[in-house]
Amino acid sequence: PTLKKCNFCAVLDIAGFEIFEYNGFEQISINFVNEKLQQFFNHHMFVVEQEEYVKEGIDWVMVDFGMDLAAAIIMFEKPMGIWAILEEESLFPKATDKSFEEKLKASLGKLPVFLKPQSKTDKNAHFAISHYAGIVSYNVTNWLEKNKDPVNDSVVEVMKSTSSCALLVHLWRDHPGQPTTAPKEEGKKKKEGGGGKTVSSVYLVSLTELMTTLHSCEPHFVRCLVPNTHKKPGDVEPPLIMHQLTCNGVLEGIRICMRGFPNRMMYPDFKLRYAILGQQR
Repeated sequence: PTLKKCNFCAVLDIAGFEIFEYNGFEQISINFVNEKLQQFFNHHMFVVEQEEYVKEGIDWVMVDFGMDLAAAIIMFEKPMGIWAILEEESLFPKATDKSFEEKLKASLGKLPVFLKPQSKTDKNAHFAISHYAGIVSYNVTNWLEKNKDPVNDSVVEVMKSTSSCALLVHLWRDHPGQPTTAPKEEGKKKKEGGGGKTVSSVYLVSLTELMTTLHSCEPHFVRCLVPNTHKKPGDVEPPLIMHQLTCNGVLEGIRICMRGFPNRMMYPDFKLRYAILGQQR
């Protein structure tokens, strides 16, 4: 059997990188997504672009354009990384914010991207991470409690099956819910397995699915820039603009275009358009 080809057009609106006066569980989750998406952008713009030049037989030497995000991403995803430790502590009954903090520092404290807190606005921050967009200090207060509080399957099932609001039913259409007529044997197995889903586990599954979809598509990127920090029309702060361009990898992309071939055209179109220039030949 052949796989059915799926054609679709979708828009992914990326939440901006967040560096607030107080950075907690929500901020580190959003910032990690940005790390992954920036890595995808870098791979598509830098690696794939240069591989295309080599494939076309163009005299090109592969260039490492920096902006390597691997160190921070590995720290999050490795077996005893941030997400694994958070998951482990969330399932441990006697775990506290303090024990979670100590385990993070014991396991990751020697990594170059895991730093001491540097926040001027949150003196109680517990650690900092060197992200591609800058250093962010995080406070782990209530992380375990938040991570153990996902949307309950039975609540979703009630909203899906009994709600008279069509929009509410539509929003939860892909969620499996919790069937009210589950067989007894399945119920026993589920009880023996124990352990419910955590927010981070659901979040990581969703992120993995998103990245799989992105890698199977042909992406185009639109970068939005904040012109100033005062929300004033017509006011431009050059250092702020340059910082965003650097963090977004736009300047690296321009460097590739300057050294490479930004304009592409299929050979039949090229021949039709420029054949007149070579008529004498």
